[in-house]
Amino acid sequence: MMIRSSFSLRASAWQLVLAAVLAVPATAFAQPDRANTSLRCAGQAAAPGHLALQLGKSTLMRMPEAVAARSVGNPAVLEAMLVAPDTLYVAGIDIGTSNMIVQGRSGVCNVVEVVVGIDPGALQASLAALMPEQKHIVVTGAGDTLVLSGTASDTQAAGRALELAQAFVRRPARALSAGGEKEGATPTNPTTGAGAGAGTGAAQARVINFLNVGAPQQVMLEVKIAEVSKTLLDKLESGVALGVGGGSWASVLASNFLSGTLRGGLAVGRATGDRFGVQAEKQEGLVRILAEPTVMAISGQEGSFLAGGKILIPVAHDNNKVTLEEKEFGVGVRFTPTVLAGGRINLRVAPEVSELSREGVGISASGFTGAAILPLITTRRAATTVELQDGQSFAIGGLIKNNRTTNINGLPILGELPILGALFRSTDFQHDRTELLFVVTPRLVRPLPVDYQLPTDSVTAPTRTELFLGGKLEGAPPR
Repeated sequence: MMIRSSFSLRASAWQLVLAAVLAVPATAFAQPDRANTSLRCAGQAAAPGHLALQLGKSTLMRMPEAVAARSVGNPAVLEAMLVAPDTLYVAGIDIGTSNMIVQGRSGVCNVVEVVVGIDPGALQASLAALMPEQKHIVVTGAGDTLVLSGTASDTQAAGRALELAQAFVRRPARALSAGGEKEGATPTNPTTGAGAGAGTGAAQARVINFLNVGAPQQVMLEVKIAEVSKTLLDKLESGVALGVGGGSWASVLASNFLSGTLRGGLAVGRATGDRFGVQAEKQEGLVRILAEPTVMAISGQEGSFLAGGKILIPVAHDNNKVTLEEKEFGVGVRFTPTVLAGGRINLRVAPEVSELSREGVGISASGFTGAAILPLITTRRAATTVELQDGQSFAIGGLIKNNRTTNINGLPILGELPILGALFRSTDFQHDRTELLFVVTPRLVRPLPVDYQLPTDSVTAPTRTELFLGGKLEGAPPR
């Protein structure tokens, strides 16, 4: 029993010694990291190196000798871990710049400048998948900036590429804002990854557009504006006036004694003042407005046209100050064309017709006598977006006003009699009808050649012989 107990004690002792020996390498490997909490470079530092990383990607960097200590300038931008005695795992975790100082076992320090930017390869692959026809758009990265260069087929393709690039730079910005910011930097050992130094982080990604449009085309817009306003007015009035006295009856053409205004009618009366009259009136008015403006604009740019005028309207401000504000009126149009593939034209057009109204608004102010009348502007406006081929036309507008007004004035009871009641009442009937039509035609045009001949180039002044003897107002054209 004593022998077995002694053997058991010896076996337990050897197990403890073996466990201690196995634990020594891990302790010995980590012990220098905890001891070297600050860099102590011996001699002159090596020439600085440079490393470029994309956001969210990593790489392995092998050093000339085993690493004893290191320091990361900005842990918010860069993360470095020791995966082998002479190899570092470096990852870019934020957009910005940083540096890293690595000390070898010999005491020599190496400085590495690191730039973390956006990966342009992902955007280039997305452009190739979503816009395969745009093969000449190139994406490059410059730190926190994506640069679009090359040539796009049209302005719409360039706009789509720019929107896609902006979506790519918004995605890392959201990820950074969700992850938060890291603050502080302290020197560390090769294993833990915290460090101290300098650098910039949390940069806002942006897009720079250097794209060129392959063939910027010009669009000529022909607009025909037609407005027809028709007014029909019918009146039928009758009345009886009785007076005291004698006299004889007479039949004359007279003015309307019911309203006192000059109208065509028939009055029959006596000298005593007894009168019976019937007055009728019919008016028809027709107003026709036609304008045909032509405007030129480059694809993607806005063009405008206005044929009219301006009026000044007083605008009150604080401290009893009044300024004059300009208001435009007339026939105008604003449009923005975009030339698409295949010659199709995307067109945003907003034609407008405005005029000064005969009615006004009366205003009064303290300290001033009387009242001022400000003019009113009647406006008819339309706005739409369409797509059509070169030379095709479309129309917008139509009937915008159709008013009917009927007024009956008469004596109570007498004016309501079935037949005789017409002698004791007056009837007004008015019909207003307005139609407005816009016909828009876009056309693709090319610039004229340099030696384009104008119609006036062949016009010359006549000589005295041609003027006095021949009676010509123009001379012979030049040869």
